[in-house]
Amino acid sequence: MTTRRFTNQQIDRLLRPKSVAVVGASDRTGALGATLLNNLVQYEFAGDIYPVNPKREEIAGLKCYPDVTALPEGIDCAVLAIPRQFVLDTTRKLAERGCGAVVIYSAGFSEAGEEGMREQLELGEIAAKHGMVIEGPNCLGCTNYIERVPLTFVETNMRTPPKGTRAVGIASQSGALAAVLATALHPRGLYVSSSVSTGNEAASGVEDYVEWLVDDEDTHVIALYVESLRRPKAFIAAARRARAAGKPIVMLHPGKSSKAQESAATHTGAMAGDYQLMKAKLGREGVIFADTLEELADITEIALRCKALPGANMAVLGESGALRGLAFDIAEDIGLDLIHLDDDNSPALRAILPDFVPVSNPTDITALGLSEPEIYTKVLTALLEDDRVGSVVASIIQSDPITSGIKFPHIIKVLEDGTFPKPLVFAGVDEGATVPEEYIEGLRKVGIPWFPSTERAYRAIARLADLAKRDLSDRSQAPLPVPGLDAVSGVVPEYRAKALLGPLGIAFPESRFAADADEAITAAEAIGYPVVMKAQAAALGHKSDAGGVILNLKSADDVREAFTRMYGNVAAYDRSIVLDGVLIEAMGRMGTEMIVGAKNDPEWGSVVLAGFGGVTAEILKDVKLFTPDLGVEQVREGLLSLKQAAILKGWRGAPALDVDALAELIVQMGRIMAGNPRIREVDLNPVIVHPKGEGVVALDALMLVEG
Repeated sequence: MTTRRFTNQQIDRLLRPKSVAVVGASDRTGALGATLLNNLVQYEFAGDIYPVNPKREEIAGLKCYPDVTALPEGIDCAVLAIPRQFVLDTTRKLAERGCGAVVIYSAGFSEAGEEGMREQLELGEIAAKHGMVIEGPNCLGCTNYIERVPLTFVETNMRTPPKGTRAVGIASQSGALAAVLATALHPRGLYVSSSVSTGNEAASGVEDYVEWLVDDEDTHVIALYVESLRRPKAFIAAARRARAAGKPIVMLHPGKSSKAQESAATHTGAMAGDYQLMKAKLGREGVIFADTLEELADITEIALRCKALPGANMAVLGESGALRGLAFDIAEDIGLDLIHLDDDNSPALRAILPDFVPVSNPTDITALGLSEPEIYTKVLTALLEDDRVGSVVASIIQSDPITSGIKFPHIIKVLEDGTFPKPLVFAGVDEGATVPEEYIEGLRKVGIPWFPSTERAYRAIARLADLAKRDLSDRSQAPLPVPGLDAVSGVVPEYRAKALLGPLGIAFPESRFAADADEAITAAEAIGYPVVMKAQAAALGHKSDAGGVILNLKSADDVREAFTRMYGNVAAYDRSIVLDGVLIEAMGRMGTEMIVGAKNDPEWGSVVLAGFGGVTAEILKDVKLFTPDLGVEQVREGLLSLKQAAILKGWRGAPALDVDALAELIVQMGRIMAGNPRIREVDLNPVIVHPKGEGVVALDALMLVEG
């Protein structure tokens, strides 16, 4: 079943219109309708323009129409530069006259209260009924730079890409950031194919424009600013198509610092917040994430200008031992892999460098380049020809025009003389140095991005190299239904959750439920002492806070006394809680505490969270999200990327832990969640991980099931 709301032909009526109506046209300086009309006239829009203004017969030499009902039928696009109170009725009339698309600049809709939300919903209904593409409301419009269609009230620099030039398509929920990004790219000599500001997204969103950009032959990279994805499944489908088409998506999505959803019923629900869930899902579709607007532009530049994206294992040509040390620090801080090179494993470099310069990475050629500048060409070529290297950075002291004149031509020559299936990036180490523009343009002309600082170059490469390191293959196993799930709903207490999950391969300690003290003693004697007693009730999410866990019971008398004490503890904690009974469980061996949980999001689907547990779990948040399409080996790699992964490998003489068993548990939880959409959340906390070969065991379990 398709997730697309619009065909390319429908969106063409917005982005490639043959006719445009300017509703609210004006010649008053500063008026939105005046700037829009001026953009269309100044940049010689090739189609028909229909100004609408009841008080004027003519504007800019164009006949004016008194209202939209006087317009010809079937106009491709109408741009509404009118007050909010007239928008709904005008849109309805345009739809009735077969108008294909409407751009709404006005604010004051969903962001302004109930009345605005009601009108915005009506706009969506009109669009759905008539197959009309509505951009906005509360947007800055759109610009097709290829076909010179500036449907925006922002003064526009219409830089049309020369034929065959690689260009970026922009879709942004912020009109300001769409304009800012285009402005940031233009001075770098980069081109935009089309830019769309989606605003409140009453009837079309970023996912609709990504679908169009994937099929647009003039778009090679897609850059996005997104605050909220309103149709996640549709966006995932669009991102999947972009990856298949070889068009990287680079996204800036604020939200890392937002609070976890207060409605989350379990520990996992709180820790697997919306932003992290989004990032886990879209990361599997090849989306590249930027942390800042500057990074968004930097990543886009490398993706556009270079003939290939950076792979893992960066190599650096440098000119200073001090800068070499700083490179190590930056790389470690941002998770960028520097490949190890030395005299023994790099004979090609060893043959190029003089005896007093050891082979290393970064390679420090000292000041040799000033007297023998051809060394830049030789060393960079050798690094690019090394199959172990995923990208190369020339980390260069620029200083002044004379110094630049010595170095730059020999760096430019590297790609003038040949192409390589990996990028070469220039990174200055002295931002502010006077560099003649001809040298920067010379680099860019052959496909070498120029960065004024090394740190910016390194960060952009790190984001792109992260994509190269991802194993995006789908190794999902068959979904796993839970027998008996139909009989439960709401918060499912531990004893019932374990009864449901245990038969599916989730390892728990031996346990038995008891409704009274005598049953508890019988259960304890069947299991064998010592045992643990746990209070059981759906309303008791955190048993230890209520004195609902008593350890190391060694006799029938201990069990009877503990039963009475536990009921008293819970009553003192909250008299409204009525216990179902208690769970008697075998005392487990000590081990490393982890947390494994899962969440079925109504929009995003299933995800499993795993990481280090214990009392500091919510403080350290050393966790990772795993999607159900991952296999055991992929999950294992993810676990070994946790901040405290050294503990899993064996720390300070401790044995290595059973990471494979933990990975298998995570994969199994993914199958369970994928096969049971009614399960909203599952919390296994703690999960005790034993030494390698000895498995894992979940000590507690809590489930939330949709009624």
